[in-house]
Amino acid sequence: MTSSASIRSAESATETTLEQIIDSIQEAKGKNIAKLDLRQLDDAPTDFFVICEGSSTTQIKAIADRIERDLKTNLSERPAHVEGSRNAQWICLDYFNTIVHVFHPELRAFYDLEDLWSDAEVTQYETL
Repeated sequence: MTSSASIRSAESATETTLEQIIDSIQEAKGKNIAKLDLRQLDDAPTDFFVICEGSSTTQIKAIADRIERDLKTNLSERPAHVEGSRNAQWICLDYFNTIVHVFHPELRAFYDLEDLWSDAEVTQYETL
């Protein structure tokens, strides 16, 4: 495979992962979904952030569990690391090229990742 073909393949895989993450969040009734494209930023820790929120710790845990289950079942992908499951105020799932942040609304406002990474290209998704 040529290097440009392998880059297109990796980009396609990342887009598929992102689509599955967004679908999983919407299915679990996650709210205020945003995708931050960090690829053009020099100091970015990853290519994409997906940020959403749940209204309770139970829902936050359910959203994170849904993402993990769907990516494992449909794409055979598992997170490299999961943080925050115990308190479920902010759960972070690390899928290398994409990091998913599932927040309680108050913590999301406090950390304000969208403002911290305001140079990123932001795509908002509908809450179903």
